[in-house]
Amino acid sequence: MRIRRAHGLKRPKLRQSWNKFNLYNLSRVEPDNRRNRTFFQQKWTAKAVSRAYHGETVKEKHWQRMFRRRLRAVVPMDPEQLARSDGYEHAEGRGSGLEPHPTKKPKPFPKTPYMNMTYAPLERRLDTAIFRAMFASSTRQARQFVVHGDVKVNGKKMIYPGYQLNPGDMFQVEPERVLFATGAPKDARERRAGRKARQKKEAAANSTDEPSTPPSQDSPPEDPPPDDPKETLQSLLSQARTLLTSSSSSSLSGKRKQDLRSFQRLLKKTLSRTRLFPQQSTTLTDSLDAQLQELTQKLNLDHTPASSTTSSQAKVDSRDRSPESMTPENSSLLRKALAEARDNPIDVTKPYATPWRPRPYMSAFAFIPRYLEVHHKICSAVYLRHPVARPGLAEVPTPFGSDLNSLAFNWYLRRR
Repeated sequence: MRIRRAHGLKRPKLRQSWNKFNLYNLSRVEPDNRRNRTFFQQKWTAKAVSRAYHGETVKEKHWQRMFRRRLRAVVPMDPEQLARSDGYEHAEGRGSGLEPHPTKKPKPFPKTPYMNMTYAPLERRLDTAIFRAMFASSTRQARQFVVHGDVKVNGKKMIYPGYQLNPGDMFQVEPERVLFATGAPKDARERRAGRKARQKKEAAANSTDEPSTPPSQDSPPEDPPPDDPKETLQSLLSQARTLLTSSSSSSLSGKRKQDLRSFQRLLKKTLSRTRLFPQQSTTLTDSLDAQLQELTQKLNLDHTPASSTTSSQAKVDSRDRSPESMTPENSSLLRKALAEARDNPIDVTKPYATPWRPRPYMSAFAFIPRYLEVHHKICSAVYLRHPVARPGLAEVPTPFGSDLNSLAFNWYLRRR
């Protein structure tokens, strides 16, 4: 299979991907055994292992032209100290053996991992930046988004994955592609529902184009299909709306209007739960149908004469009301569920699972580098500056240590 070839388990190679096989290979990374190996063999192995992760879709000759022996680095300095002194105290007593007081000695900075910046030029590529911004689950997928025209740079469509970003460039990906890349895939049941929806849509389109033929009288009557719980819930919702709109405001009491509106909210919440808990949908439908009948009876009692209203009202108030639609805690939950159903609806026609949820094994790779400013709500990001190395930190994300990157750097340094 293609996934197994890209993420080998016998000879593991790390990739820029959120795949579960890649996560397993990351847990198996061990320091390289250098005994009985020449320096040339060590450099070649380090180059092969690191290049499998950094820019696997970039040709070797192209990368050799991109390689730079100068590695960007910065040293943080205290601005208050720079404003307070001009540096004369550092030359005080020089050559006379005068040692500063131990409390006045400056704290040493941690070592700067310069060698981890070997593959810094690849971070400027558009496909790599899309993967680092968490808009795609792998660099291969990010490359596909760019080639298919789903990415814009500074407001213009960009179809070249190797485009070199400059500081201040803004790139944007189509939100539907980001939802597909970062969302959980569909299971077998959801894929089957999507196929049925597409077939139903195609059948409706074909029926409008072709004239309908009357059924023959000799054919036996077909058994009616079983009722879909979702369609039943939608019909209940339409009935509740009809009851609200058919009665005038003068003939319908405010209490009955409130009951009907709470019943509508409960229906919308249940519609969002039918996809998550299909085994409970029939039970929910039966209970909601009974609740609608009870509300209809209450509406009929509202239209009875005034002489019998007092006696019937006592009976209606003595009935148990639905706990989900009456308690304040459940009403707040209903409001939250309604907002979630509006913002994250169920749509079987989407290529990802709905309601949207993050894909599995994503949390291990969920981080944003310092040189990117990402806005996930609009699926856009800004390339702020080139990555640099600072004491104790290199801004180029890499799963390898400084020793292996140093060997890879020496390999390409020899060929410049």
